[in-house]
Amino acid sequence: MRKVLLTVAGFDPSSGAGATLDLRVFRHFGYHGLAVLTGITVQNSSRVYGYRTLPPRLVLEQYRRIKSDFRLSGIKIGMLGSKKIIPVIGEIARENRSLPLVVDPVFRSSSGRWLLEKSALQPYLKAISGKITLITPNLNEASLILGEKIDRLKKMEEAARSISHLTSSACLVKGGHLQGMAVDILFDGRRFYHFQKKKLPLEVHGSGCFLSSTLLCFLAEGCSLPEACRQASAAVYRGLQTPLKISRRPLFDI
Repeated sequence: MRKVLLTVAGFDPSSGAGATLDLRVFRHFGYHGLAVLTGITVQNSSRVYGYRTLPPRLVLEQYRRIKSDFRLSGIKIGMLGSKKIIPVIGEIARENRSLPLVVDPVFRSSSGRWLLEKSALQPYLKAISGKITLITPNLNEASLILGEKIDRLKKMEEAARSISHLTSSACLVKGGHLQGMAVDILFDGRRFYHFQKKKLPLEVHGSGCFLSSTLLCFLAEGCSLPEACRQASAAVYRGLQTPLKISRRPLFDI
């Protein structure tokens, strides 16, 4: 029987990130993908111009109807869009804490647009604390969470440990924007794991979504957390080498 994965995320009309990319990734790895939408962005491959968040009641109802009909094997949570969605996400996480649950904390777009109120960052982390498997902030998101600039390996390790303690989960800090190298650092609550790759002179739209949804696929397959992170990090590197060049900013070809 084919396993079913759920993404709770925003709709990106370019299909380069968000729920549309997650569904493509799930299908690529042999899963049936479901999506609960939190909002709709106004964007292309290079910039977010605006967005509208769906009412919390509608987000919760989408989830309830899906949950009553499908047996889920894992959940990925992406863009919320509003602090009003936080209680819904907390409820979804609480009801599925026995499943692999990966959170990609989409606070701000790469073009600088805020996608969640800054004041909502700590309440969000509190709502998911102890209920998720892994959180995957990039350097900018880790900096926002901790209130300090994370820009080198030692600080990445400290950030991974601190965010792990804040969320009572494992933390993978993504270092694709480090100077001179690309290193992702996992802290699983006990030890650190480094996943280093050659830095490529190319940015592809949706790399954070691609990593987190790919990671979920490997966890749902039964991989250990370090192995799932290693394989997902390698998959992102392969994707960066062969992007789909049909827009201003390349997309993942999957």
